[in-house]
Amino acid sequence: MTPAPAPYTTRTVVDEQDLAACFLVRRAVFVGEQEVPEEIEYDELDAVALHVVAVAADGSALGTGRLLHGPAAAGRTGGDPAVGSLGRLAVTREARGLGVGGALVRAIEDAARELGLDAVDLHAQTHALGFYERLGYVAYGPEFPDAGIPHRAMRRALQD
Repeated sequence: MTPAPAPYTTRTVVDEQDLAACFLVRRAVFVGEQEVPEEIEYDELDAVALHVVAVAADGSALGTGRLLHGPAAAGRTGGDPAVGSLGRLAVTREARGLGVGGALVRAIEDAARELGLDAVDLHAQTHALGFYERLGYVAYGPEFPDAGIPHRAMRRALQD
């Protein structure tokens, strides 16, 4: 018996069409649902970030995230060049509960390993701390607001 195909795949963004799909997911989740002002959702770091996308069998985007590394990550990682910064992780309402978020985090971590990074930091919305803790991230530092939403910094060391 042939196994059923996965309901989605994850991949590194390869072209402008993929990037546009990522931005649509972010607009729906952050701007639409969480009311983050659109002018702060997209930034100059999008041009240098490594983006990942989760895509359904029909080609529709289900989720996205980005990895900053090198100088682009320095402000979020304490300046450590061996640490990347995971951000803008978003999953469409329809795809929540399918494991898309975890798959995107793992895809970003794989990309970080390929870049030779030792760890990944992120700024988690406090309601999502448990999600990231289950993926091996540890919170540090005080709670802080970002776009009016409470966050905590988290880090996960990457082992081979």
